[in-house]
This record gives sequence, C-alpha cells and structure tokens, in this order.
Amino acid sequence: MILCIDLGNTTLHAGLYTGSSITAPIVLQVRKTSDARASSDELGVFLRAAIRDNNVDPTAITRIGIASVVPDALYSVRGACQKYFGIEPFVLQAGERTGLRVRYRNPLEVGADRIANAIAATQMFPGKNLLIVDFGTATTFCAVTADRDYLGGVIVAGLRISLEALEMRTAKLPAVEIMTMQGSECLGKSTVESMQSGAYYGQLGAVREILRRLRAENFGGRKEEVTTIGTGGFAGLFEQEGIFDRIIPDLVLRGVLLASAMADNRTGP
Repeated sequence: MILCIDLGNTTLHAGLYTGSSITAPIVLQVRKTSDARASSDELGVFLRAAIRDNNVDPTAITRIGIASVVPDALYSVRGACQKYFGIEPFVLQAGERTGLRVRYRNPLEVGADRIANAIAATQMFPGKNLLIVDFGTATTFCAVTADRDYLGGVIVAGLRISLEALEMRTAKLPAVEIMTMQGSECLGKSTVESMQSGAYYGQLGAVREILRRLRAENFGGRKEEVTTIGTGGFAGLFEQEGIFDRIIPDLVLRGVLLASAMADNRTGP
C-alpha cells in the first residue's frame, strides 16, 4: 500500500492507496490540522493510529509520497515516516520530472500541490485542456493544455482566510461557520448571515470571473473546449453551482501517488 500526504498551510490530508495507477482505490483518508511546530513523534503516532483505527496494518505500507507547501513542517513529517514506518518518503518538489512542461518564468516557484493537481488531472483527462481550482487556505487556479503545458495560474485568498481576516481586523464581526449558500438569498438578515453570504458568493463570483478570463485568454473562450475540475476542502460547497465538470477531493493525493511511482521507476532496478 502507498501512503500519500498533502501537507498544507491549514490541514494535513493523507490517503492510503492499494496501487500506483490513477484509478487505484483509496482505502482511507484522514485529516489533521497542520502545525509547523508538531514533532515527528506527534505526527507519526497520529498517522499510525489513524491507519490502525481503519483496520489497516501500518506495516503493509511500502511507499510514502509527500507534497508540502510548509517547509518548516516537512522535516517533522519526513522524520515521522522514517521513524514510524521505516520508509524514506518521496517528496514532490518543483523541478521534479513529471511529464509537465512548466511555463512559469521561474518553474521553481510552482507549489508542489499545484504540480500534483496537474499531474493527476492530465492522467485522468488525457488530451484535454484543463482548468483546476483548488479550494484550500488559498484558492488556486491552474491552466494546463491538452499537450501537458502548465501555463500558469491565479492565487486568491481562500474562504477561511477571508473570514478570519474579517474577524481579526474588525471590532464587532464574529467568527462564523463556512457553509454553502447555494439557493439562498444573497441578502443577509443578520451579521452572521451577511458574513456567510459575502464569503460564499464573493468566492463564487471570483471563481466564475477568473475561469471566464482564463478560458478567454488561453482556450478561445469556449467552455466546451476546457474540462474544469474542483478540488480541495471547500470544493464541495460549490458542487451544485454548475462551475465544475468534476469535483475530485483527493486530486493532490493522486498526483503525489503518480509522481512517487514515476520516481520509483526511475530509481528502481
């Protein structure tokens, strides 16, 4: 079995797969609030316990892959893999050979999570132009051509950041729950409703406008020429809005799965 880890600014998301292919079944998924100060022991104990609690023997894991956008936490996660699983993990980094042609001015700037999304999406939808939207701490957009050219992307503040900024930078606005507002009136009748509506419809409006511009600038503006994919922790909130062809919650993990298999094939006998 193969353990894949997406180490984000807010959440550690891990998944366990029974094989290396893009269609490999996922056995379990676990999430934990990420903390750059967490020790390797804390992370290792958490991962082993979560795996055991899902009736899987941790010794059945033969490979581990990691995509991290938190450099300070990567050392502890890598140490947890070494100490608690006896495995030196594969770490997906900018510059890794993945079959993508990265057209950023500086390809080393592209986050590992965005590369993983593109790897998985091009395998799932071969020969298709792609727009990938990942709803995490930030909401990121990636444009990838049918020929596997990674053209670039857009980064905007995510839902959680937007609401936390209102809470922290204003005197009277409270912390509120992030929730879908699909089908609800935009006009709020209380402070909480107003904040929830602003977060939801503000994000939805930004996503629609950015997708429209990316289609126009890179793919001739024709919606049918592009497959649009949603992923990340908050993608499901927008499932009924008609902006995505597919929502694939574990897209990053599947990209890590494929990248680790590529690396293993290059270094194997």
